[in-house]
Amino acid sequence: MSGKISLALLASASCLCFAGEALAIDASPTTEPTVIYARQPAQPAPVRTASAERSRMGGGFIEFLFGDLPQGGRYQQQPAYQPQPDYGYGGRRGLLPPMDPQQSMRHEEEEAFDPAQHRLDPRYEKQVVAYHGKESPGTIVIDTPNKFLFLVQGDGKALRYGVGVGRPGFTWSGVKTVSAKKEWPAWTPPPEMLARRPDLPRHMEGGPQNPLGARAMYLGSSLYRIHGSNEPWTIGTNVSSGCIRMRNEDVIDLYGRVNVGARVVVI
Repeated sequence: MSGKISLALLASASCLCFAGEALAIDASPTTEPTVIYARQPAQPAPVRTASAERSRMGGGFIEFLFGDLPQGGRYQQQPAYQPQPDYGYGGRRGLLPPMDPQQSMRHEEEEAFDPAQHRLDPRYEKQVVAYHGKESPGTIVIDTPNKFLFLVQGDGKALRYGVGVGRPGFTWSGVKTVSAKKEWPAWTPPPEMLARRPDLPRHMEGGPQNPLGARAMYLGSSLYRIHGSNEPWTIGTNVSSGCIRMRNEDVIDLYGRVNVGARVVVI
């Protein structure tokens, strides 16, 4: 009889032990789901780990009542390392400094305009065209509104070149003569131009960086010239302070065909 009673007490104590452990697990605080926002480091997800210390009370109901367990039961919440995705940077992303937004915009603008990629409109290429005007062969006719320069050839023909002309307020018309010709001319900005652009150099020797380009034909006693340019992408635009600019290859070609004293008609 006593054996049956002991067996019943032992079974009751074991049930209470399992019930106590279940109560300890159920009583542990629930973990809110982790939400990760952009530009915010991810919070490590909590994990449950069993206590490393082993009780000397034998476990069961006695340990549940009198054991020195950590707060919240036998299980504790410990942070765990959560590996983050690489996204293909191989761990080097943190070594890249953030780009300044204004610097990024300037970089995009610089990439958006590349003079080397700018192609001249085919109509501004040198070509032979029909000419039905009254000017004699050897005369230069500059059509300012349409940005063309014609060298009359005779027999109803003319060589046509694309040119850049004066900006609004700097265009002009009239009749001049070629008073001088120079190869790789030097450039001395006039006082009127320096007053508008004090940042310009006072004098620049001829060369590839000179804005007058490879050749220049001076028109009478004026400050105007027909000259080359180191900015060929400006051909076909209103760009100058009154001078007529051409591509370097075109002004070299025209220079070899025109003599000092040639008539120049600007319309």
